[in-house]
Amino acid sequence: MITKPYGSWKSPISGKSLVQNSLRLGQIQMSGESIYWTEGRPAEKGRTALMGYSHGELHEITAPENDVRTRAHEYGGGAFLCEEDATYYINNSDQQIVEVLESGVSRQLTQAPAYRFADMIRDVERNLLYAVGENHLDSTNILNCLLKVSISTGELHIIAQGHDFYSNPQLSPDGTQLLFLTWDHPKMPWDGTQLHLAGLNKEGDITGDQEIAGGITESIFQPCWDPDGSLYFVSDRTGWWNLYHYSDSEIKCILEKQSEFGLPQWVFGMSTYAVLNSGDLVAAYTDTSGSHLIRIDVKRGSFKNINVPYSTIDQVRGAINRIAFIGSTDSHPSEVVTIDLDTYTQSSLRKAAETKIEQHFVSSAQHISFETAPNEKTHAWFYPPHNPGYKAGPKDLPPLIVLSHGGPTGNSSGDFNLAIQYWTTRGFAIVDVNYSGSTGYGRKYRERLIGNWGIRDVHDCAAAANYLANQGWVDRERLIIKGGSAGGYTTLAALTFLNVFKAGASYYGIGDLTLLAKDTHKFESRYLDSMIGPYPDRKQLYLDRSPLFFADELDCPVIFMQGLDDPVVPPDQAESMVAALKKNGVPVAYLPFEGESHGFRQSSTIIKAIESEYYFYARIFGIEPAEPVEPIEIFNLD
Repeated sequence: MITKPYGSWKSPISGKSLVQNSLRLGQIQMSGESIYWTEGRPAEKGRTALMGYSHGELHEITAPENDVRTRAHEYGGGAFLCEEDATYYINNSDQQIVEVLESGVSRQLTQAPAYRFADMIRDVERNLLYAVGENHLDSTNILNCLLKVSISTGELHIIAQGHDFYSNPQLSPDGTQLLFLTWDHPKMPWDGTQLHLAGLNKEGDITGDQEIAGGITESIFQPCWDPDGSLYFVSDRTGWWNLYHYSDSEIKCILEKQSEFGLPQWVFGMSTYAVLNSGDLVAAYTDTSGSHLIRIDVKRGSFKNINVPYSTIDQVRGAINRIAFIGSTDSHPSEVVTIDLDTYTQSSLRKAAETKIEQHFVSSAQHISFETAPNEKTHAWFYPPHNPGYKAGPKDLPPLIVLSHGGPTGNSSGDFNLAIQYWTTRGFAIVDVNYSGSTGYGRKYRERLIGNWGIRDVHDCAAAANYLANQGWVDRERLIIKGGSAGGYTTLAALTFLNVFKAGASYYGIGDLTLLAKDTHKFESRYLDSMIGPYPDRKQLYLDRSPLFFADELDCPVIFMQGLDDPVVPPDQAESMVAALKKNGVPVAYLPFEGESHGFRQSSTIIKAIESEYYFYARIFGIEPAEPVEPIEIFNLD
């Protein structure tokens, strides 16, 4: 074993390792015996392919030039619908619906360039698709609605409008009713949604509409029909997202737990449970130890756990006697998994990455919690530095990277992440913080951030760093914070307003909250009303919490990564901060990436970003990398 300082160990993981044979596994659907899913491919300029598995064979449904992606709500999701005789997907280049028949023949179904589509379902009897529509004809007044689309002609007709947002259309087994969710500004879907039950006439138009659950303080998630005509949904009316059953105008909780069966609906097409047959469900829920899978017999009121090796479970789908989901562990990348519910035999259909890293190199996540306010704890996942070929000197302590996730209404899990292992195998410690406002710990935990964005999240990340330093596990003089999007804002705020961190990395982060309030997409345009306050009424709060206006107080080095095609956080946010730091003589680096939007998709970008970040820390902290790293320009560094 070689003795070398933390941060300078030779790692088996390179920047290229993060994208070689790596995929972003996305939404899953099942139809009969077939399973379908999307997979993002960084090596193919970030395009998303649509895959199918049937009769023991894996095949790609889309052609190599196709990119399956909707930009509805900007974040997308719900971009395809697969059935045994036909597939429908949204083509990224023009946002139109494409039909692919079982024979392989394809055609563009819609000719409506003003619209973006998502969340499609099929009405076989009426030969229609129902979908969410987002009309961008007037970019200053984007209109959302529910549409019916003629499969014969591609003609569109609005069947529901008037609310700011729509999602989750679900057709009843007899075809006479439609379920869907709505919400209105300034609420986000995890704040308050309404569950609608509407009648349909023979043309597929809505004839009556009643709200059966939800409200401005109740979040409804993933409504589904039971084959017997009753329905299920997830609600957080008790403070936790639990499963409910609706029948004969009566709502009953299926299984009350202080656990989360729901998720923040950032994208369309999310699923945490599957209806197998009348009165039988399989669901995933999360608690502080991770995800769990459970089978529920609703009619008998009984349940049993399904033992699986996965610490994170997502996209639960079911058909006949099988389920499929995306599962990952703390030591293996995510994979598409199917389970035969007669024998409970598990099979892996597709892995996100064929990692060559040996298990003894993996740093496993350790759940930690620490007090951040009286009688309030904050949760995080800690990854100590780990490389069996190296050790540090007896008095040496590792640099710590604090990860601040996006959202801010998001969540970090302890599942395997090769990018985290990139750092831990080099001798860095990592702590991935689920700061106040994160999901997975109940509504009360989420609501800690109401009015407090830029305060509670920032202090929670600092508290995580201080907790680990106080334990003697990390070097207090080499505390780093990094994050993307909203996590980038938390990063910049922590670097500006606190004297805890010694360096940081902002990935498409927000420097000026007033610009975000005035110049962002519809889905998030009123998000800050609850996180900070209504704009411009509370403009001073926005100014007070914007790192850009306090750049003179930022005196530690920062590296900025920014997509030049980002509609969520425009490049001028990063460029303004970089200019201020240059002027003030603070070491700063800026890497703009053409062709990248909000979140990096291309392999060349992903490689360049992480390797540049490592080079930046190495120069700032005097670390000697064990292998050559391509230099970048760092301003104001002697």
